[in-house]
Amino acid sequence: MTGYARLLWVLMVLVLVLSGVSLSLGPAKIGFAEAFHALGAGEDSMEAAILWQIRLPRLLLGLLVGGSLGLSGAALQGLLRNPLAEPGIIGVSASAGFGAVLALYFSAAGMTLSVPFSAMAGAGVATALLILLASRDASVLTLILAGVAINSLAGALTALALNLSPNPFALADMVHWLMGSFADRSLEDVALAAPFILLGMALLLLSGPGLRALVLGEETAASLGIGLLKLRLLVTIGAALCVGAGVAVSGAIGFVGLVVPHLLRPLVGHDPARLLLPSALAGAVLLVAADSLVRILPGGTELKLGVVTALIGAPAFLHMVWTTRRQMR
Repeated sequence: MTGYARLLWVLMVLVLVLSGVSLSLGPAKIGFAEAFHALGAGEDSMEAAILWQIRLPRLLLGLLVGGSLGLSGAALQGLLRNPLAEPGIIGVSASAGFGAVLALYFSAAGMTLSVPFSAMAGAGVATALLILLASRDASVLTLILAGVAINSLAGALTALALNLSPNPFALADMVHWLMGSFADRSLEDVALAAPFILLGMALLLLSGPGLRALVLGEETAASLGIGLLKLRLLVTIGAALCVGAGVAVSGAIGFVGLVVPHLLRPLVGHDPARLLLPSALAGAVLLVAADSLVRILPGGTELKLGVVTALIGAPAFLHMVWTTRRQMR
């Protein structure tokens, strides 16, 4: 068994083990065996109802959102040829956040799925604008500048909505949502996000050969028959679908797409194509583990998932910046 295959097996085993742990955690004591038995029992028992309505949606969202963020980070780092790139750089995450905050601002949170749909709309507008700007010029610089501009505008509009919040309850809802969490999510949220996330992940996985050729430089990649504009649109649209749909149902969760690819890159020989699938699996492992952690911390108040990932990711990011600085000397 090659080192790459061994890495995939280890990550898949971790996904399965942590999935069992996630299903068994909560105020109601349900063991591993009971959890899997209850899943097959429909909703005829209290344990099955808890699993289907509360714990299973959290697990599925952890797998989908974590996998998509890890994969998006790996693809964007390969496209931009920068290990410090992450999904937020294209501005879709901030735009989806603004869409959700807008729904909460107008007190539409009571309407079924109004917040996720508003977030998806914000992500869609940002994606369309990004494609319009980036498709006019094949340069990576244009893509980065367009993403930074969209990100800044969405962030400013979100801050404006928070500043002008009509009442303290709406403001509290906005702030809590922006922190990111899988709590109180349902299978409806999973059904809403899953098609977009899976389509985005498929597009990103298809970009592997192009990203590998891009390591040799844009001119060499073009001479090998790689369509650079097509590759950039493939990665941009794929990442936008993943990030936009993920933010729509979970709120803002940062640093997963930054940290995971960086940690795995030496294990795959710095090959951007081989990095994609392990990053998806490791992203799922990280978010499911973090979501399990927030449920067992003492104190009675469940920490927001975005807070936990930031506490983990920020030191890792500083370490990467420090390492990169030393290498540039």
